[in-house]
Amino acid sequence: MLSKKTKYAIKALMLLGRNYGKDPMQIVKIADEERIPKKFLEQILLEMRNAGMLYSKKGAGGGYSLNKAPEDIYLSQVMRLIDGPIALLPCVSLNFYRSCDECMEERVCGIRDTFTDVRNAMLQILNDTSIAALINKEKELDLHVPEE
Repeated sequence: MLSKKTKYAIKALMLLGRNYGKDPMQIVKIADEERIPKKFLEQILLEMRNAGMLYSKKGAGGGYSLNKAPEDIYLSQVMRLIDGPIALLPCVSLNFYRSCDECMEERVCGIRDTFTDVRNAMLQILNDTSIAALINKEKELDLHVPEE
């Protein structure tokens, strides 16, 4: 399951993506618009800034902005940064591999083989989905919502 921290990170990136090329946004504005607890958001934004995804400016007119175009920030990058492994089992993780304690022989493990396929399918989507793509998807979905 996607953690709240990762979901909040993605929501903040989407808002900053819609604001890309404009003045930095203050934490309070991001927190209010996306309904994210301010203290929690501060930690998330700091983590993303330290990883180079965001730029921050202090003082008057300060705040956060994307350090690269929304087309160049992918869900797989965000998820790994915030939560670590994407794979559902440690023995199939590409970047955080760990053998399973109870496994006798990985090479012939049906569970591992199946969850390797799951990881590959999930990674295909996450590696291909940028923040810009999510922003565009929301616009498309909004076009299909009937007016009341």
